[in-house]
Amino acid sequence: MSNMFYVAPEQLIKDRAEFAQKGIARGRSIVGALCDDGVVLVAENPSASLHKVSEIYDRIAFAGVGKYNEFDRLREAGIRWADGTGYTYSREDVDARALTNYYAQYLGDMFTEGQKPLEVEILVAQLGSAVRTTKLYRIAYDGTIADEPRFAVLGGDAETIRQRLAESIPEHQVSVAETVRLAVNALAGPERSIRHDELEIAVLQDRGTRRTFRRLSDDDVAALLE
Repeated sequence: MSNMFYVAPEQLIKDRAEFAQKGIARGRSIVGALCDDGVVLVAENPSASLHKVSEIYDRIAFAGVGKYNEFDRLREAGIRWADGTGYTYSREDVDARALTNYYAQYLGDMFTEGQKPLEVEILVAQLGSAVRTTKLYRIAYDGTIADEPRFAVLGGDAETIRQRLAESIPEHQVSVAETVRLAVNALAGPERSIRHDELEIAVLQDRGTRRTFRRLSDDDVAALLE
């Protein structure tokens, strides 16, 4: 009869956290920030087809860093959850806080009970309306939720980028163009530059239609960065 190796719970949790953190740190960073009329999501992403930023519902967007196939499955699951909730109840009942709780429960279960934790960190952004405020929720690999008041940074060297952005972004909300420039400068840092075609940028803005998500083309990004 073989004996099972014993691993202390504290060590097991530490090992799982380190495993997930290493996978997330290998991904290129994303910045989500509030602007004067909505939300800006800026990702360093040279791929034209593998999107890190996507629409979930009318006023909700998703961004993910880490292992692409894992956070893309979460994106699809979020779309199904939002569509099901909107169909069963009403479109107004779909909100970012409930979606965030859905994601947090799944990530927390995978972290503690799955064969391995998911190597992802995700952001849920909501454009405000008459009954809800504009929100940014960051969900970590272990299901921890952070309600970010002005901006959020995910993946890569997140702490350094967060410090750069905190030093440059004003207390009052600025235009989409200015917010994009500040986010890109924070992502790039003082020693390098990021070309417009290496960026994936989307905005949540009221444009008089039900849907508010808009992905910017390379030409749009180039114009904003000028």
